[in-house]
Amino acid sequence: MITAYAASSPESKFEKIEYDPGDLHPDEVEIAVEYCGICHSDLSMKKNDWQLTEYPFVGGHEIAGKVVATGVDVEHLNLGQRVGVGWTARSCMHCNQCLSGYHNRCAEAQGTIVGRHGGFADRVRAQSEWVIPVPENVELVDCGPLFCGGLTVFAPLIENNIRPTDRIAVVGIGGLGHMALQFAKSWGCHVTAFSTSPDKEDEAKSMGAHEFLNSRDEQALASAANQFDMVIVTVNADLPWDAYVATLKPGGKLHLVGAAESIKATVFPLIMGEKSIGASPTGGIVPARQMMDFCSRHAIKPMIEKYPMSDIDEAMERLESGKARYRVVLEA
Repeated sequence: MITAYAASSPESKFEKIEYDPGDLHPDEVEIAVEYCGICHSDLSMKKNDWQLTEYPFVGGHEIAGKVVATGVDVEHLNLGQRVGVGWTARSCMHCNQCLSGYHNRCAEAQGTIVGRHGGFADRVRAQSEWVIPVPENVELVDCGPLFCGGLTVFAPLIENNIRPTDRIAVVGIGGLGHMALQFAKSWGCHVTAFSTSPDKEDEAKSMGAHEFLNSRDEQALASAANQFDMVIVTVNADLPWDAYVATLKPGGKLHLVGAAESIKATVFPLIMGEKSIGASPTGGIVPARQMMDFCSRHAIKPMIEKYPMSDIDEAMERLESGKARYRVVLEA
């Protein structure tokens, strides 16, 4: 039996439950959870915002722990090995997307907390390929948020062929943005932070920003015209999209990882500057492995607030308040 914290409805508190996970599949791994981050997606799933939730709901898809059991077909992971799991727990492995390395785009991919129980528990299971080894010099307590939020802002650097000579802007210095700054700086880029909170300037610069602009200041935003090869938007707010498109160099890309409801942008500047607007979810298996290696090399880690898993309701409230700096992690 697995012990977990589950919500029975969108409004309910989390309560301890036990459930029988059944037999371990031949290609699965069981992980003893040591730490599990809380992502805003966990809150959205608890509230059934996306109409995907099944109750009782056990969230948690930023998991770090150790392998305690392996299926009979698993040969590349060992008992006791430090590993992590993010948003995706399984994909088909045989469709064109999987065979092309885009496992995260598999039509049959299963979310770790969609139709299955996640990491707000003492143990969790996932397909072995989606279980990512953790380098020895990376602390487990820091790992969970990397496997979801970290991967979400790391993958665009690869997919957009970002070079060390490029200039990058990050919109929103929060749970995603503070990691995006670190990745872009370590990538070798010149990095600008856009934030509505001027009090974050010193902190943003300590995390990798070379420049800081108050995005509420229209004049400051206009002064950044034609500067960036990529602007990565980590917030889910409605923005003055034309103003951000104007900050792109010719050929530049406005890349969204924050789930804004809609975008309204004038097409002519996109055509004339050969600019584009794109978006992405979290990354696949290979980018996740590359990210962990990159974090190991450059000592990249999220800024976290830690709670005992027994205080999960308090931790959720902290996340929902928007006051967390910048990721909330539960200790099992």
